[in-house]
Amino acid sequence: MPPRKQSEAERKRKDKAYQSTPQQKKRRAARNRARRAAIKKFGKQALKGKDIDHKDGNPMNNSKGNLRVMNRKKNRGRNNGPNGKPGKSGH
Repeated sequence: MPPRKQSEAERKRKDKAYQSTPQQKKRRAARNRARRAAIKKFGKQALKGKDIDHKDGNPMNNSKGNLRVMNRKKNRGRNNGPNGKPGKSGH
């Protein structure tokens, strides 16, 4: 029997619960800090339609040497998981 498809309401409930966890709030704040630092360094116009890439794959490492501007498709297609494998990396 195929797995039961998740309803839209159930997906939204799980997503909202995840977004409000302390761990996810910390990650989101780190991403926002990285973007603000990149805006100061490169300017807002240079970041339009781009992502801020963390060279080492660690979204908590917002040192200037670890941040770079990258095309969204390329950045989100990178293997940023643990040990360079696809999957969760803390993003």
